[in-house]
Amino acid sequence: MTKYIVSIDQGTTSCRCLVFDKDGTALGLGQKEFAQHYPKPGWVEHDAQEIFETQVDCIKEAVKTAGIKGDEIAACGVTNQRETTVVWDTKSGDKPIHNAIVWQCRRTQDAAMKLRSDESFREKTGLVPDAYFSGPKIAWILDNVTGAREKASAGDLQFGTIDSWLIRKLTKERNHFTEPSNASRTMLFNIRDMQWDKQLLEKLNVPGSMMPRVVASNANFGVTDKNIVGFEAPILANLGDQQAALFGQSCFDKGMMKCTYGTGSFLLANIGTEMQLLDGLLTTVGWQLDGEKPIYAFEGAIFVTGAAVQWLRDGLGIIDSSDETEKLASSIESNEGVYFVPALVGLGSPWWDSDVRGTIVGVTRGTKREHFVRAALEAMAYQVADVTNNMKENGVHVSELRVDGGATRNNFVIQFQADVLGIPVLRASQVESTAWGVAALAGLKSGLIKDLAELNNSWKSDAQLKPSTDRTKDYGGWKRALRGAFAQAERGDMCSEAKQTTKAGAAN
Repeated sequence: MTKYIVSIDQGTTSCRCLVFDKDGTALGLGQKEFAQHYPKPGWVEHDAQEIFETQVDCIKEAVKTAGIKGDEIAACGVTNQRETTVVWDTKSGDKPIHNAIVWQCRRTQDAAMKLRSDESFREKTGLVPDAYFSGPKIAWILDNVTGAREKASAGDLQFGTIDSWLIRKLTKERNHFTEPSNASRTMLFNIRDMQWDKQLLEKLNVPGSMMPRVVASNANFGVTDKNIVGFEAPILANLGDQQAALFGQSCFDKGMMKCTYGTGSFLLANIGTEMQLLDGLLTTVGWQLDGEKPIYAFEGAIFVTGAAVQWLRDGLGIIDSSDETEKLASSIESNEGVYFVPALVGLGSPWWDSDVRGTIVGVTRGTKREHFVRAALEAMAYQVADVTNNMKENGVHVSELRVDGGATRNNFVIQFQADVLGIPVLRASQVESTAWGVAALAGLKSGLIKDLAELNNSWKSDAQLKPSTDRTKDYGGWKRALRGAFAQAERGDMCSEAKQTTKAGAAN
């Protein structure tokens, strides 16, 4: 009897796989980091073939540790780091023609900035043209890899975000598929008519022949190849990681909101079946079920939160592990005026400014590593508050925030978040909200899970943090630090006078 779901969870710094039962209990786990490549300042790449091979290892390990047989697996789901771009040559056995360009990579920012005056991108895709998204990355590969444009014109190249790449490599059918939550992150997908947009493809000079077929988020994406992963099972769900977390947090109703704290932090609010635009935030597709209208979401994309802690560990060497940060931050009564604006790759929502750089202010002779750690953790909460306040100011009702991700195990972070927002923060009992979200969708499709009501009734919180301290002065200090970061960028001739005026006003 098939009764288990394999969740393939491909992230920015590691590949993971979990085996769940229909109640969301994780029975097996495989996880392994892979190499990060930084060929130039601000550039970030991954080896797509290494990702595939690492993911296969994780799948096998998860099934092994779960102690189950292949014929007990009802379905698989795929969730992935979004926007990261792979282009492969079908004539060479699907060999990538260049390293994958990661969502964090800023090499295409100049090209993206030239598109900001073209309102059609915002109106059709819900996105602000930015290096973050896949479209400019595809164009860069075609323009900078010898012979790529000729191969693309001949129909020999295919593009995919990581979901498409893994589905291609894992299925017997070698399918070239994606679904709306991932397609909506490319700057090439019209989220109003749910199709690749010919005009936008032409503007970026990307051949439509390269694009994967867009199917429902709970479509049948193919059957896993037993010779690769050791079992055959249908892949019945696919979601970008942040949308998977929104689904896993049971945010099925309009107005419900979640934030996932990982390498970056991503706050999504379900806005229902009507597409809307809001200055400073993205509009994205949450999911689209077979035969139904798409569910849209507002999204605040914060590029660096957990990555700032990684930088403290790997870049500065002032901590050995993220596990020690809660104790260090709590060991001092306040930040003592030390603020860290972690614009290590610019700032995302609601500022959308790639020119700002990381800034630390308030350092004195008495500043210790505890202050740097606390400033990094506080910055997570401040950036989420910037996005949430943007929503509030534009009429979005915000009554609570459901949270998940590694940093939410840090009690200092989630209590400080509740204090800064002034609303309850609910941490999901299901610590694997992203992996569970796509697994739950696959479970629904396979019939293991009855309906959305069953999922909603099973959602639980293991911590509900209410505001306990007034952080108005602390947040004011953060806004002053932001103004300082924008001013520093201006002094470096990296921001226009108009942009600086806008940012300074917005931070007031």
